Amino acid sequence: MKYYIIAGEASGDLHGSNLIKALIDQDENAQIRCWGGDLMQQAGGTLVKHYKELAFMGFLEVILNLNAIFKNIKYCKQDIADYQPDALIFIDYSGFNLRIAKWAKAHGFLTNYYISPQIWASREGRIAKIKAFVDHMYVILPFEKAFYEGKHQYPVHFVGHPLLDAIANRPEVDPRSFRNTYGLNPAKPIIALLPGSRKQEVQKMLALMLSLTEDFLDHEFVIAGAPSLDEDFYAPFLNNVNVKFVQNKTYDLLSISTAALVTSGTATLETALLKVPQVVCYKANWISYQIAKRIITLDYISLVNLIMQKEVVTELIQDDFTKQRLKKELAAILKGSTRTKQLQEYNELILKLGGAGASAKAAALIIEHTKNN
Repeated sequence: MKYYIIAGEASGDLHGSNLIKALIDQDENAQIRCWGGDLMQQAGGTLVKHYKELAFMGFLEVILNLNAIFKNIKYCKQDIADYQPDALIFIDYSGFNLRIAKWAKAHGFLTNYYISPQIWASREGRIAKIKAFVDHMYVILPFEKAFYEGKHQYPVHFVGHPLLDAIANRPEVDPRSFRNTYGLNPAKPIIALLPGSRKQEVQKMLALMLSLTEDFLDHEFVIAGAPSLDEDFYAPFLNNVNVKFVQNKTYDLLSISTAALVTSGTATLETALLKVPQVVCYKANWISYQIAKRIITLDYISLVNLIMQKEVVTELIQDDFTKQRLKKELAAILKGSTRTKQLQEYNELILKLGGAGASAKAAALIIEHTKNN
């Protein structure tokens, strides 16, 4: 069968790549065309557009790039019409994907949504569009099934979280070899810095994170370079002898790190699953933050805390994201009871996520629904 998959960010590329592998494993004649990234292409998808051309952070940035966004939407519709897939699969990226879903439903295409838009966090009214335009929804967070079915009477499939598979299936890392490869100090514990995957995000977060280097000279700070950004982009941040850089090896880096400073997003959950104590950070431009504050209804912003429904990791948001607070919270997770408790809570988190096999379960359901369509 023919599948058309749309992902618009680095995390979607990761989950999309594992879904493509599972689809090909279960449907040996699968033909897959996709919007995504290098991982989806390497997994066997024919890449139409790279997410690097699609990722705009925050409300203001989206407004400033509306012309490009609408051109992409028009191009995507035409490409789907030309390809005539048996099934469309959307991965998160709701602003774009829900527009395509509306058009696709009207034109008779089967619509599948893998990894729900976070309507439980903001703009819950989007449930009307999902009910109208999405034939099948596959959710990955345990509380999402109750949200959709209990609150909104919309049936969904809980398949578990694909990060469990991505992390379980990664190759083992030799710490000594890794340190040698990237010139890391063998005598210093590592503090990993995950400042995000988009330029605006990294520019806001990284300078403040790096301001702590003089306060923790017995540790080495290592920036995890995002696959969506070129290494040259990080050059201005690498003029400190206590700062190193690793490109596109975030899991390997986290696996040998003592602690991490993490920009809110999927990375908070990845860090927890790799058992690294963390401080979660977030700062947007003033306009984007003011808008977000008025429409987001959550008590927490990190996936770790949302899944656990309590504060497991400290969140430093906007005005709380200061050098003084960051220094205090980082010190707390390097040793002592805060570190021990956070690691214990991570074990409970893993149990809540529903076990391995999310990609295979989602692929099997998509194939079944497509055959029965």
